[in-house]
Amino acid sequence: MAASKKAVLGPLVGAVDQGTSSTRFLVFNSKTAELLSHHQVEIKQEFPREGWVEQDPKEILHSVYECIEKTCEKLGQLNIDISNIKAIGVSNQRETTVVWDKITGEPLYNAVAAPVSPGPSVPVAVVPSGSSVPAAGTSSVWLDLRTQSTVESLSKRIPGNNNFVKSKTGLPLSTYFSAVKLRWLLDNVRKVQKAVEEKRALFGTIDSWLIWSLTGGVNGGVHCTDVTNASRTMLFNIHSLEWDKQLCEFFGIPMEILPNVRSSSEIYGLMKAGALEGVPISGCAALVGQMCFQTSQYGTGCFLLCNTGHKCVFSDHGLLTTVAYKLGRDKPVYYALEGSVAIAGAVIRWLRDNLGIIKTSEEIEKLAKEVGTSYGCYFVPAFSGLYAPYWEPSARGIICGLTQFTNKCHIAFAALEAVCFQTREILDAMNRDCGIPLSHLQVDGGMTSNKILMQLQADILYIPVVKPSMPETTALGAAMAAGAAEGVWSLEPEDLSAVTMERFEPQINAEESEIRYSTWKKAVMKSMGWVTTQSPESGDPSIFCSLPLGFFIVSSMVMLIGARYISGIP
Repeated sequence: MAASKKAVLGPLVGAVDQGTSSTRFLVFNSKTAELLSHHQVEIKQEFPREGWVEQDPKEILHSVYECIEKTCEKLGQLNIDISNIKAIGVSNQRETTVVWDKITGEPLYNAVAAPVSPGPSVPVAVVPSGSSVPAAGTSSVWLDLRTQSTVESLSKRIPGNNNFVKSKTGLPLSTYFSAVKLRWLLDNVRKVQKAVEEKRALFGTIDSWLIWSLTGGVNGGVHCTDVTNASRTMLFNIHSLEWDKQLCEFFGIPMEILPNVRSSSEIYGLMKAGALEGVPISGCAALVGQMCFQTSQYGTGCFLLCNTGHKCVFSDHGLLTTVAYKLGRDKPVYYALEGSVAIAGAVIRWLRDNLGIIKTSEEIEKLAKEVGTSYGCYFVPAFSGLYAPYWEPSARGIICGLTQFTNKCHIAFAALEAVCFQTREILDAMNRDCGIPLSHLQVDGGMTSNKILMQLQADILYIPVVKPSMPETTALGAAMAAGAAEGVWSLEPEDLSAVTMERFEPQINAEESEIRYSTWKKAVMKSMGWVTTQSPESGDPSIFCSLPLGFFIVSSMVMLIGARYISGIP
């Protein structure tokens, strides 16, 4: 019997979508933007101490290989020839920090997380010194707060009338970004210090680690990043589009460990192993997939971006100025205003893994639908402090407005509302910075499949919310940038496929929307100021850090000694 003939679909493009919670590999038809197949693997987060969030870089890399292999198997079952995959793009969690040994290829520490985000490989996502050090082989994730005292120390060195860090990077000095995580690693991890001294260390965000590893690693791997990821390190000058010597000196970062900066759409290198060996990796530009200028992405974190074109707009209302994309070496750069919410989809995972009120993330929609209201319960999930527009590291999560009537359904509803209220805060700031109120919000990300959430978002914003029928626009953007570099995907407006949209209109009156929003703002104020001078990186807290408790213990000891003396007890 003759072998079945493979389907011919024209050029295909793959995309690695490496997020805080999971890794995926997706394959698209470059002519129609149709998603043909994908595979997803959930990855672990490690919490070695309060406020510390880490991931294993090797687990992340292995998850990428697994997703590529499994997706190729699925394409084979569909009779689709994987030799038609002509390029691969990368979308990744951005500020998460990795340092590895270029001689052995081994990570020198866990990836240290940024307090949670997708990356400008992610469109608007609403659109992530202690004495003891965890085991080597992890990375620093964007949600991590161990660097708060580092930030406080560095901020004292910035002149009040000359914030050169923000003017060059568009970013506030925060635990969120890579430079302070890298500074912490240099100060606290001997393996990293030694590798830097011996010129063996390489630094990168997740995209750099993956590209270096996939293109050969110790055998000629390409050490690079793109302008969008570089712009989130706090070491990159977003005007000159280069690593900045003054910034590197300020943070004490040796420039030789930094990756080469490339555009968002060019060939970085070729896959050196696996089913797609020889295929070029050639794109990092998630915002392109939205094919719009204001978008919100709902993933682990929530990110809202507004494309400001060639103009670098600085916010007066707590938003970040960042690089949106640069689609070729000789192409112009585009900038964006971004609002970042650390905890969005992560709050659902917290309800599942920490409280156990749901068994799967999908169950939250069912619980919320049962009650249709939070019944006055408000949830501020400031697990890692508050990000845009507050940038308040002292905040912590609270649930308030509880009564004896409150049950898990109301808390589930309040968790979904929290995502929407945080989006509203960012959108208000964006409207004030841009001066033009947004007429509708385009969204993407895994959480957009939750219809209760989408309707709540429309009600709380009091504008329509528009969702593409194919929600994977972050990965699509990376695929489009990669395909464009290989000449198999046209980014000309007339060549872009029309995208079917689902629209959610507000269903409550404006007054009710404002009342709920103002009550949320009260809850946010109550979440602030929970963390004072004790920082996550200052070691285990002593009971004497509490003055009243210390006074009680000391005075009790004095009274006991005095009583024994008066009674004559030896």
